[in-house]
Amino acid sequence: MLRPEDIGNTRLGSCSAMQGARPAEAGVSGIRSRGTARTQLHIEQLECVAEEALIRKKLGGMRDIVSMKFDLLRRMLIVEHEVEALGTILAGLRSLGFEPRLAPEPGAPDRVSICLLGGACAVAIASQAASWFDAQTSTIVVLALSAVAASGLTMYRAGLLALCRGHFTIEALMSIAVTGALLIGEWPEAAMISVCFAIAEWVEKNSLRRARNATAALLKALPARAAVLQAGGAWRDCAVNDIAAGEIVRVKAGECIPFDGEVVRGRSSVNQSPITGESRPVAKGKGDAVFAGTLNETGTLDMLVTGGINESTLARIVHAIEEAQLCQAPTQMLLERVVRTWLPAVLIGALGVALLPPLALDDGWLASIHQALVLLVIACPCALVISTPVTIVSGLARAARHGIVVKGGAFLERGRRLCWLALDKSGTLTHGTPVQTAFELLDAGFEQSIVRAFAASLAGRSPHPASRAIAQAARNEHIPRFAVSRFGSVRGRGVFGFIGGRRYWLGNLRLMAEIGHDSGDLRRRVEAQECAARTVVIFASDSGVLALFAVADTLRPMSRDAVARLRAIGVRTAVLTGDNPHLARAVAKQAGIDRAEGGLLPEDKLRVIETLGRGAPVGMVGDGTKDAPAFARADITFAMNAMDTDAAFDTADVALMDDDLCKLPAFIRLSKAMHATLLQNIALAVGIKAVCIGLTLGGHGSMWLAVFADTGASLIVIGNGLRLLRTRLP
Repeated sequence: MLRPEDIGNTRLGSCSAMQGARPAEAGVSGIRSRGTARTQLHIEQLECVAEEALIRKKLGGMRDIVSMKFDLLRRMLIVEHEVEALGTILAGLRSLGFEPRLAPEPGAPDRVSICLLGGACAVAIASQAASWFDAQTSTIVVLALSAVAASGLTMYRAGLLALCRGHFTIEALMSIAVTGALLIGEWPEAAMISVCFAIAEWVEKNSLRRARNATAALLKALPARAAVLQAGGAWRDCAVNDIAAGEIVRVKAGECIPFDGEVVRGRSSVNQSPITGESRPVAKGKGDAVFAGTLNETGTLDMLVTGGINESTLARIVHAIEEAQLCQAPTQMLLERVVRTWLPAVLIGALGVALLPPLALDDGWLASIHQALVLLVIACPCALVISTPVTIVSGLARAARHGIVVKGGAFLERGRRLCWLALDKSGTLTHGTPVQTAFELLDAGFEQSIVRAFAASLAGRSPHPASRAIAQAARNEHIPRFAVSRFGSVRGRGVFGFIGGRRYWLGNLRLMAEIGHDSGDLRRRVEAQECAARTVVIFASDSGVLALFAVADTLRPMSRDAVARLRAIGVRTAVLTGDNPHLARAVAKQAGIDRAEGGLLPEDKLRVIETLGRGAPVGMVGDGTKDAPAFARADITFAMNAMDTDAAFDTADVALMDDDLCKLPAFIRLSKAMHATLLQNIALAVGIKAVCIGLTLGGHGSMWLAVFADTGASLIVIGNGLRLLRTRLP
């Protein structure tokens, strides 16, 4: 059973610190770097932060340990260490009284445990039936004690360890309740408490397993073997673990693609829904990227493997979700504080119910103690504890299935509060691949072909999308390029270089103003193009402006729809771009965006984000590298097309795995749905217990009512939380 101390106490630091590493595996996860391994240890006694503190104190000074992470929900210690230090780590844990063992592969529940729990349940029912039919006391006692022994020994041990260390845990309260029932001769009720607690614990563990494995199961769908091209041209069937980057693998129609790679032969349609959440097939041909876990639907593809099976985009997604599930969310932290106070209050209240009536009112001791035990079980906060992690883990898994990788429950919970969403223009609202649409020669002393050749020579050295469009247009028309010497760039303005001993400039109007080539006529020409949603690139020499290039980047088809959906749920939008203000306003008008800011350097984008964020949470969609200052200031950051860019996947709080902007309102709707579910679960847990406590204090309480208030309420909130796995996202 989850403990209140378990809620969110994972001490991970940054939740995205391990992005890009291999997915967590059972036991020793393999070599992480030379001489270093990552090991997952299951420690049954790892109940709360007190045990975590003991382990940190014991192992923290070992030089062979690189890092330690605690997953208290699963009672796991994840330690990165020098390979030869594993024996020393295990010995250190055993010296503390713990029993560490290599974590098993997550999968189906242990059948032995299920059979034992089923047997205990049957014996407990038999004990209750024997009591109803006035069977011999010895029969009732034997049946009850057998049920307690089969289902409650783990609980007793955990409760005893907690009490010895001065901790009030759920196991401690339930152990007291079972012991009290045995002492006053309520044998069937003791068995019932023990068995129902064990059933609730089993359901909770398996519900969390289901939610956690909702995404990880995709890795298990990968094929175990694949056909690999041999040196002589033949194809050989090999285990995927034996296939390395650089080899050629054949994937036939209907087969799952086992690796990330690049198509070298063949054409087909590929279903990329495990990565992007979009089930429409994507045409793939020579030179196109393909991803592990996607389904080749129609033709045969020969692909060049670009990474091992544990280095794929799918593996990185699964690992990111596993790390996210360990991160604290605000509601978890709040419940942790509440329940830590609740537990001792419950125990004190039960003692008062047991002692005050006999001492003050001369009531019977057995009746008062029985009522106290009923209240103890009713008030046990199991349902409240489990309500949050199941809901958050389900929400994270549902988002990942939709192609939205959220790096922590805190970001998913925070999404519902966004008031502003700032979007970069190129590659976000637009396709990000502008094309040259016009050319205007301004100096009649130069031939058009020479000017275009010189400009293309400079543009070919620049990474800016507008420059690439100019260079591509020149290549398409077979315009030659010249050697450029002493090439340089002016941040946010353009580039320059020497061709044939003369210096030339290629950039925006701001650059022309800085080199003294600004004029009213030039501004009018530029503004006319910008008002038509075109970017103007100016080519000049030291003596004057030579030509203008007009470049256009078309709006994505879904941009207007996405902005309309955001407005419908109360989120305002702003476009932030380094392009000129006229172009920013034109794009904003086309997409229906509320605010447009153009001509921005990275530090200017930070200023706008700070302005938008005054009193209102703000998110940002863009490039976490180029826009690092603004990304750091935004409350939530989003990366588009993250499966194509490792840097975007690693730096953003939320990674959208394709270029579908409609995933932004879907993320916010899921955040709202998760928050509503959290409130429902808290209200259900507290409400059921409040009603049952009132009935008990009014003289209508029974142990069956207590079981419903505890186990029944837990099952209700678990089922409600798991509904998020089936939530429909628009």
